[in-house]
Amino acid sequence: METQQLHRGRLIDHLQLVVRDLGASRKFYAAVFDVLGVPMGGDGEDYFWADELFVSTAASDAAQGALTGRHHLAFQAADAAMVDAFHRAALAAGGRDNGAPGQRDYHPGYYAAFVLDPDGNNIEAVFHGPARRSAPSVEITF
Repeated sequence: METQQLHRGRLIDHLQLVVRDLGASRKFYAAVFDVLGVPMGGDGEDYFWADELFVSTAASDAAQGALTGRHHLAFQAADAAMVDAFHRAALAAGGRDNGAPGQRDYHPGYYAAFVLDPDGNNIEAVFHGPARRSAPSVEITF
């Protein structure tokens, strides 16, 4: 497996989901990522990946024979319409509704939708609303 670009300084380097049915997961995530504008990075007989998400079967070398548990992954959307499209695409590709698109009380402007992927992972698309004035970012070097 090769990466397209290495990003240093991020909290998360990559995430791995180990799934029961790779075909069902590939269909689900391909539909979701298409709507979110995230290209599939690559695939093999027992895995596929996009950006920092690696999905494999339990038989893959990286999985060591065990399925992962339930996780909540939240993907950023460019706007509320993209959240709506994510929800529709996820349901059409085998996902189950876990929260229709709409405003949430997490903070003003938080617009999200939730679906369960074929393995029961809670997958979210979120738009945080128009850019708000925030504290200036700080760069830390080590």
